[in-house]
Amino acid sequence: MRKILVLLLLLGVSVYSQQNPTSSDKVKQALVQKRAMVKNSLVKNIPFTNIGPTVMSGRVVDIDVNPINTIEFYVAYASGGLWHTKNNGNTFTPVMDNTDTQNIGDIAVDWKNNTIWVGTGENNSSRSSYAGIGILKSTDGGKNWENVGLYDSHHIGRVLINPNNPNEVIVGALGHLYSPNNERGIYKTTDGGKSWKRVLFINDNTGIIDIQPAPNNFNVLYAASWERDRKAWNFTGNGKNSAIYKSEDGGNSWKKISDNSGFPQGEGVGRIGLAVFDENTVYASHDSQFRRKQEGKKKSSTNALTKEDFKTMSVDEFLALSDKKLNSYLKMNGFQEKYRAENVKQMVRAGSVKPIDLAKYLENANSLLFDTPVVGAEVFKTTNGGKSWKKTHEGYLDDLYYSYGYYFGEIRVDPQDKNGIYILGVPILKSKDGGKTFTSISRENVHADHQALWVNSKVQGHLIDGNDGGLNVSYDDGESWLKLNTPPVGQFYAVYADNQKPYNVYGGLQDNGVWTATNNARISKAWHQSGKNPYESIMGGDGMQVQVDNRNADVVYTGYQFGNYFRINRETGRQKYIQPKHNLGESPYRFNWQTPILLSAHNQDILYLGGNKLHRSLNQGNDWETISADLTQGGKKGNVAYGTLTTISESPFQFGLIYTGSDDGLVHITKNGGGSWEVISNSLPKDLWVSRVIASKHKKERVYVTLNGYRWDDFTSYVYVSDDFGKTWKNIGTSIPNSPVNVIKEDPEKSELLYVGTDNGLYMSLDGGNSWEIFNKNLPNVAVHDLVIQLEAKELVVGTHGRSLYKANVASLQELTKEVKSKENHIFSIENIRKGRFWGNSWSKWLKPNTPEFKIPFYVNGDKKVTIDIYDDDVKVNSLTVNAEKGINEAMFDVSFDEKGLKAFKKAKKEAILSKAKNGKTYLPKGKYTVRLGKEKKTFEIK
Repeated sequence: MRKILVLLLLLGVSVYSQQNPTSSDKVKQALVQKRAMVKNSLVKNIPFTNIGPTVMSGRVVDIDVNPINTIEFYVAYASGGLWHTKNNGNTFTPVMDNTDTQNIGDIAVDWKNNTIWVGTGENNSSRSSYAGIGILKSTDGGKNWENVGLYDSHHIGRVLINPNNPNEVIVGALGHLYSPNNERGIYKTTDGGKSWKRVLFINDNTGIIDIQPAPNNFNVLYAASWERDRKAWNFTGNGKNSAIYKSEDGGNSWKKISDNSGFPQGEGVGRIGLAVFDENTVYASHDSQFRRKQEGKKKSSTNALTKEDFKTMSVDEFLALSDKKLNSYLKMNGFQEKYRAENVKQMVRAGSVKPIDLAKYLENANSLLFDTPVVGAEVFKTTNGGKSWKKTHEGYLDDLYYSYGYYFGEIRVDPQDKNGIYILGVPILKSKDGGKTFTSISRENVHADHQALWVNSKVQGHLIDGNDGGLNVSYDDGESWLKLNTPPVGQFYAVYADNQKPYNVYGGLQDNGVWTATNNARISKAWHQSGKNPYESIMGGDGMQVQVDNRNADVVYTGYQFGNYFRINRETGRQKYIQPKHNLGESPYRFNWQTPILLSAHNQDILYLGGNKLHRSLNQGNDWETISADLTQGGKKGNVAYGTLTTISESPFQFGLIYTGSDDGLVHITKNGGGSWEVISNSLPKDLWVSRVIASKHKKERVYVTLNGYRWDDFTSYVYVSDDFGKTWKNIGTSIPNSPVNVIKEDPEKSELLYVGTDNGLYMSLDGGNSWEIFNKNLPNVAVHDLVIQLEAKELVVGTHGRSLYKANVASLQELTKEVKSKENHIFSIENIRKGRFWGNSWSKWLKPNTPEFKIPFYVNGDKKVTIDIYDDDVKVNSLTVNAEKGINEAMFDVSFDEKGLKAFKKAKKEAILSKAKNGKTYLPKGKYTVRLGKEKKTFEIK
């Protein structure tokens, strides 16, 4: 016992507590609780509006096409729900917005009976692959849904319907991503989902990623198992239990067929994809994590140094290099100006730097994704039903999977050509000789990362491709593609709103860069006519956080994954790379996938950027100083950057009063600009991802913290507040239904008004977090990653990871006080409106008339029918009857006279000149008007 204690003490900060995954029973309870909250929410009638973008989409995971009518199909997005088209993708309709989740792994459609099966929980195992809630089924084309089980499967690899018996369904369950669990393997139902039988189980860490039937014999099935284990600091996407199985009795029993057959075996076997041409002919794609054989050093065509040279170079060999040759390496690889041959050699002589440090200086988590020397993508084929397998190609399929083949793993065979296959990765490859040779069929309007492919079984060359950027269709076997992006399904990591009029929104998207547009941009196909989409791309890669100089909105700070940030001048088009760099010989800084940045509210030349240490620039990122030691637990051995800062906040009350949060559970404070730091998270749950730390805008001592257990499969809602700089904490998240929390925002006008975004929706509190209301009109149950409030517009902008951006006006929330809630009725402030010359008219009889919409926000203390009257002085000009619900409501007024009001107005104001619009309505003239609801009244003006 004493030895164990000593060992734990020696390990120190590297000891991590084990969080408990949330049980499926608690998940079910949370969903029941949430549905009840929807019915009773005081804000259920404040609408959200989706503001795009649609031009850049989100990750597609599956496509199911009507075999009789191929212009009708369903598209499943990883975290954006299920969409249906009947016109070949010209328009889409979401059909899962009334369900408890938008997260999908696979779908299957029984077209004859209009029945849809959805396996929820994404099948890719990326850092933002969200868990599902089992199997959903609709028997009416998506109007209504029923959960038919497998709640704890979390991620579904494949769903198959027996074409001869629609009640017989086979499911491949991957299981939890971040923890072992039992509900994984192959499941079968013969009664339409009323009951399930597990017909294959391997172990608690191995699930099923793919199942494919023989086209004309559903009794013959092939399946791929996948052993995987993800942690915040490491992903192992391979293992000896990854293998191929076969069933010859419709999935009732299974036999492993990949052992001793020519197919790879052992710890290096990664994700496997299957494509079945007939009962005996099967292709298998394999993400091989076995290491490549050591090859002799290739002779370079130039004499230039590479980083590999320094990894084995001795001190003497280094000092013998010519200054010219060394300087060439240093300049070509972007070393800072202070590192030139003469002084670097002096550092090596002094022993402060080793030759290998010149290689390490260039390595980071992003480059290692591409540098790791694994075998990577392979294609195998059997022609005898799996008795033997043979690799189809010589050598390596380079530049397809890199080291992250776990993210792809799909292969297809042309049903009309047993030698025609397609393998999906970066890019998409086609072979017409059974996999001996390949050509790329990616094109300029197709995203690089490919996830799903449908191949027409009757018309050769007709393909529908699902990728990280949306959907494409080809009719010439991939020689050219059309883009079908109309659904707003962008996967945002971050959102920002500037102070321009109208204000601009900015956001970073998963694998789709950073985009910006005015908040009121028209999201339609009109841009096809003008040639310019309202959204503009300003950065590639995985788009990350954005900060905009409030003195000059052309100066934008943003970047891509792992802390690669730039200062952009949008007026001149110039970009300057501004990532802080460690000193040669020091350990490289660690940067999170979503590295945090922050412009100081006290001086817009001052920029903060968090690695594992906090860096500060006093001159817009041109130079950096490190103002902390390591503010994490020190990192952890693994292949994912960890032990990094995730959030930064500076108090608006005091320059240098700064908080940081890390991915390993630490929250720090400094009150002197980094002169000294203190840990303030010791009483909080340990080792969880600090998703936000926010210094209050209303009270100097107040700070909010949210923790996220997603990477432990812990879905508890962790939300805390402190009123003493973090010395003590109050848990204010207990009444939020279980779902990992990504963001908290304090309203800038009202201190008690809080907003929280979770992996399953948005909540708000009117009392500082003592109680919460769900905030979701027009907003589906989607992951909310970020929130921003535009001060002057009084609008909340929501960055979702799956359904692009939304906004809602929150002015009435800011006015909703205890006094208001105690009243029978209340009218909130009403915005003025500008008179339109063309109200009720259009320039062509074939176009809809221009009709104004005017919102009258009001509160009632119970469900009831109310009458809202509009007066010009003492003349009632219109009257609205509204079926109001307890809480905040919005009455829509078209700013016209009703029949009685028009007569009364003409009688009272005979000198008024009024004219009827083409739509038959007479609109109110310019002037001031009063809105009355019972004893309450408010005025507005038509200008």
